[in-house]
Amino acid sequence: MIRDYFKKLDRRRAVIMIIGNIFTGMGISIFKLSGLGNDPFSGMVMALSDCTGIQYAFFLILVNLVIFIAEITMGRQLIGLGTAVNALLLGYIVTFFFGIWEVTLGMPSMLWQKLLTVLIGVVVCSFGLSLYQTSDVGVAPYDSLALIMCRKQKKISYFWCRMACDVFCAVVCFAAGGIVGLGTLVSALGLGPFVQFFNKTSKNYLTSTGGGMKRQKQA
Repeated sequence: MIRDYFKKLDRRRAVIMIIGNIFTGMGISIFKLSGLGNDPFSGMVMALSDCTGIQYAFFLILVNLVIFIAEITMGRQLIGLGTAVNALLLGYIVTFFFGIWEVTLGMPSMLWQKLLTVLIGVVVCSFGLSLYQTSDVGVAPYDSLALIMCRKQKKISYFWCRMACDVFCAVVCFAAGGIVGLGTLVSALGLGPFVQFFNKTSKNYLTSTGGGMKRQKQA
Protein backbone atom coordinates (compact mmCIF):
# COMPACT_ATOMS: atom_id res chain seq x y z
CA MET A 1 0.00 0.00 0.00
CA ILE A 2 2.83 2.39 0.87
CA ARG A 3 4.58 1.51 -2.39
CA ASP A 4 1.41 2.30 -4.35
CA TYR A 5 1.09 5.62 -2.52
CA PHE A 6 4.57 6.72 -3.55
CA LYS A 7 3.96 5.59 -7.13
CA LYS A 8 0.91 7.86 -7.34
CA LEU A 9 2.56 10.71 -5.44
CA ASP A 10 2.97 13.86 -7.51
CA ARG A 11 6.66 14.72 -7.14
CA ARG A 12 6.08 18.40 -7.84
CA ARG A 13 3.56 18.55 -5.01
CA ALA A 14 5.98 16.69 -2.73
CA VAL A 15 8.68 19.28 -3.47
CA ILE A 16 6.22 22.12 -2.75
CA MET A 17 5.32 20.41 0.54
CA ILE A 18 8.97 20.16 1.57
CA ILE A 19 9.58 23.81 0.65
CA GLY A 20 6.48 24.72 2.67
CA ASN A 21 7.82 22.93 5.74
CA ILE A 22 11.16 24.69 5.38
CA PHE A 23 9.43 28.09 5.28
CA THR A 24 7.23 27.11 8.23
CA GLY A 25 10.27 26.15 10.30
CA MET A 26 11.99 29.33 9.22
CA GLY A 27 8.97 31.39 10.30
CA ILE A 28 8.79 29.72 13.72
CA SER A 29 12.51 30.34 14.27
CA ILE A 30 11.96 34.03 13.42
CA PHE A 31 9.16 34.17 16.01
CA LYS A 32 11.52 32.73 18.59
CA LEU A 33 14.20 35.25 17.66
CA SER A 34 11.86 38.20 18.38
CA GLY A 35 11.64 37.37 22.07
CA LEU A 36 8.01 38.52 22.10
CA GLY A 37 6.54 35.04 22.12
CA ASN A 38 6.26 32.26 19.58
CA ASP A 39 3.28 31.12 17.56
CA PRO A 40 0.84 29.50 20.03
CA PHE A 41 1.47 25.84 19.17
CA SER A 42 5.26 26.13 19.12
CA GLY A 43 5.15 28.24 22.28
CA MET A 44 3.05 25.57 24.02
CA VAL A 45 5.43 22.80 22.95
CA MET A 46 8.50 24.83 24.01
CA ALA A 47 6.94 25.60 27.41
CA LEU A 48 5.98 21.98 28.03
CA SER A 49 9.38 20.75 26.87
CA ASP A 50 11.05 23.12 29.36
CA CYS A 51 8.79 21.80 32.13
CA THR A 52 9.63 18.19 31.34
CA GLY A 53 13.29 18.74 30.47
CA ILE A 54 12.84 17.01 27.11
CA GLN A 55 14.53 18.51 24.04
CA TYR A 56 12.10 20.63 21.98
CA ALA A 57 12.53 18.78 18.67
CA PHE A 58 11.93 15.38 20.30
CA PHE A 59 9.07 16.64 22.49
CA LEU A 60 7.38 18.04 19.38
CA ILE A 61 7.40 14.54 17.88
CA LEU A 62 5.74 13.16 21.03
CA VAL A 63 3.01 15.84 20.96
CA ASN A 64 2.40 15.20 17.26
CA LEU A 65 1.99 11.48 17.93
CA VAL A 66 -0.75 12.23 20.47
CA ILE A 67 -2.61 14.60 18.12
CA PHE A 68 -2.07 12.14 15.27
CA ILE A 69 -4.66 9.89 16.93
CA ALA A 70 -7.34 12.53 16.30
CA GLU A 71 -6.15 12.95 12.71
CA ILE A 72 -6.44 9.22 12.06
CA THR A 73 -9.92 9.16 13.61
CA MET A 74 -11.48 12.23 12.00
CA GLY A 75 -9.21 13.32 9.16
CA ARG A 76 -7.58 10.24 7.67
CA GLN A 77 -7.75 11.81 4.20
CA LEU A 78 -5.35 14.53 5.44
CA ILE A 79 -2.59 12.01 6.22
CA GLY A 80 0.28 11.66 3.77
CA LEU A 81 3.98 12.23 3.27
CA GLY A 82 3.58 15.82 4.45
CA THR A 83 2.26 14.58 7.80
CA ALA A 84 5.42 12.60 8.47
CA VAL A 85 7.80 15.28 7.20
CA ASN A 86 6.21 17.98 9.36
CA ALA A 87 5.76 15.86 12.48
CA LEU A 88 9.27 14.40 12.45
CA LEU A 89 11.47 17.13 10.93
CA LEU A 90 9.91 20.52 11.70
CA GLY A 91 11.45 20.77 15.16
CA TYR A 92 14.93 20.21 13.74
CA ILE A 93 14.30 22.73 10.95
CA VAL A 94 13.36 25.34 13.58
CA THR A 95 16.50 24.58 15.61
CA PHE A 96 18.67 24.79 12.50
CA PHE A 97 17.40 28.19 11.34
CA PHE A 98 17.32 29.69 14.85
CA GLY A 99 21.00 28.84 15.21
CA ILE A 100 21.73 30.66 11.95
CA TRP A 101 19.75 33.80 12.90
CA GLU A 102 21.28 33.89 16.38
CA VAL A 103 24.82 33.85 15.01
CA THR A 104 24.38 36.04 11.92
CA LEU A 105 21.74 38.56 13.07
CA GLY A 106 21.70 38.35 16.84
CA MET A 107 18.69 38.95 19.05
CA PRO A 108 16.83 42.20 18.27
CA SER A 109 17.14 44.69 21.13
CA MET A 110 14.88 47.58 20.14
CA LEU A 111 11.08 47.28 20.24
CA TRP A 112 10.58 48.24 16.59
CA GLN A 113 13.08 45.55 15.59
CA LYS A 114 11.22 42.95 17.63
CA LEU A 115 7.87 44.00 16.14
CA LEU A 116 9.29 43.85 12.61
CA THR A 117 10.71 40.40 13.37
CA VAL A 118 7.28 39.20 14.54
CA LEU A 119 5.56 40.51 11.41
CA ILE A 120 8.14 38.82 9.18
CA GLY A 121 7.66 35.61 11.15
CA VAL A 122 3.87 35.72 10.62
CA VAL A 123 4.17 36.18 6.86
CA VAL A 124 6.91 33.56 6.40
CA CYS A 125 5.17 31.00 8.63
CA SER A 126 1.78 31.57 6.96
CA PHE A 127 3.32 31.18 3.51
CA GLY A 128 4.95 27.91 4.54
CA LEU A 129 1.76 26.55 6.13
CA SER A 130 -0.20 27.40 3.00
CA LEU A 131 2.31 25.72 0.68
CA TYR A 132 2.43 22.41 2.46
CA GLN A 133 -1.31 22.31 3.21
CA THR A 134 -2.48 23.07 -0.33
CA SER A 135 0.10 20.70 -1.84
CA ASP A 136 -2.43 18.07 -0.73
CA VAL A 137 0.11 15.40 0.23
CA GLY A 138 -0.66 15.39 3.95
CA VAL A 139 -0.65 17.95 6.74
CA ALA A 140 0.76 17.90 10.25
CA PRO A 141 -1.39 16.58 13.10
CA TYR A 142 -1.86 20.02 14.71
CA ASP A 143 -2.66 21.82 11.45
CA SER A 144 -5.18 19.10 10.62
CA LEU A 145 -7.27 20.07 13.64
CA ALA A 146 -8.37 23.40 12.14
CA LEU A 147 -8.99 21.78 8.75
CA ILE A 148 -11.09 19.02 10.34
CA MET A 149 -13.11 21.59 12.29
CA CYS A 150 -13.60 23.67 9.15
CA ARG A 151 -14.84 20.69 7.13
CA LYS A 152 -17.19 19.46 9.85
CA GLN A 153 -18.53 22.94 10.64
CA LYS A 154 -18.86 24.35 7.13
CA LYS A 155 -20.49 27.56 8.33
CA ILE A 156 -17.33 28.43 10.28
CA SER A 157 -14.41 29.73 8.21
CA TYR A 158 -10.86 28.42 8.49
CA PHE A 159 -9.87 31.72 10.13
CA TRP A 160 -12.03 31.07 13.22
CA CYS A 161 -11.14 27.37 13.41
CA ARG A 162 -7.45 28.16 13.32
CA MET A 163 -7.85 30.94 15.87
CA ALA A 164 -9.70 28.61 18.26
CA CYS A 165 -6.83 26.10 18.13
CA ASP A 166 -4.21 28.82 18.56
CA VAL A 167 -5.98 30.43 21.51
CA PHE A 168 -6.20 27.06 23.27
CA CYS A 169 -2.46 26.53 22.76
CA ALA A 170 -1.70 30.04 24.02
CA VAL A 171 -3.63 29.33 27.24
CA VAL A 172 -1.72 26.07 27.79
CA CYS A 173 1.56 27.85 27.02
CA PHE A 174 0.81 30.51 29.65
CA ALA A 175 -0.24 27.90 32.22
CA ALA A 176 3.03 26.02 31.64
CA GLY A 177 5.08 29.16 32.25
CA GLY A 178 5.89 29.90 28.62
CA ILE A 179 6.17 33.30 26.97
CA VAL A 180 2.80 34.61 25.84
CA GLY A 181 3.59 38.02 24.43
CA LEU A 182 2.71 40.31 21.60
CA GLY A 183 4.17 37.84 19.12
CA THR A 184 1.82 35.13 20.36
CA LEU A 185 -1.18 37.46 20.05
CA VAL A 186 -0.20 38.61 16.55
CA SER A 187 0.32 35.01 15.51
CA ALA A 188 -3.01 33.83 16.96
CA LEU A 189 -4.85 36.62 15.14
CA GLY A 190 -2.71 36.81 12.01
CA LEU A 191 -1.90 33.25 10.95
CA GLY A 192 -5.51 32.40 10.06
CA PRO A 193 -6.18 35.25 7.59
CA PHE A 194 -2.68 35.15 6.09
CA VAL A 195 -2.86 31.37 5.52
CA GLN A 196 -6.32 31.81 4.02
CA PHE A 197 -4.93 34.48 1.66
CA PHE A 198 -1.96 32.37 0.60
CA ASN A 199 -4.20 29.29 0.22
CA LYS A 200 -6.07 30.99 -2.63
CA THR A 201 -2.81 31.86 -4.38
CA SER A 202 -1.34 28.38 -3.85
CA LYS A 203 -4.48 26.60 -5.08
CA ASN A 204 -4.59 28.78 -8.17
CA TYR A 205 -1.00 27.81 -8.95
CA LEU A 206 -1.51 24.10 -8.27
CA THR A 207 -4.63 23.88 -10.41
CA SER A 208 -3.31 26.01 -13.29
CA THR A 209 -0.14 23.95 -13.94
CA GLY A 210 0.62 20.30 -14.58
CA GLY A 211 -0.19 17.79 -11.87
CA GLY A 212 -3.05 19.85 -10.51
CA MET A 213 -5.41 18.77 -7.79
CA LYS A 214 -8.01 17.36 -10.12
CA ARG A 215 -5.52 15.23 -11.99
CA GLN A 216 -4.10 13.88 -8.75
CA LYS A 217 -7.52 12.84 -7.52
CA GLN A 218 -8.18 11.05 -10.78
CA ALA A 219 -4.91 9.08 -10.52
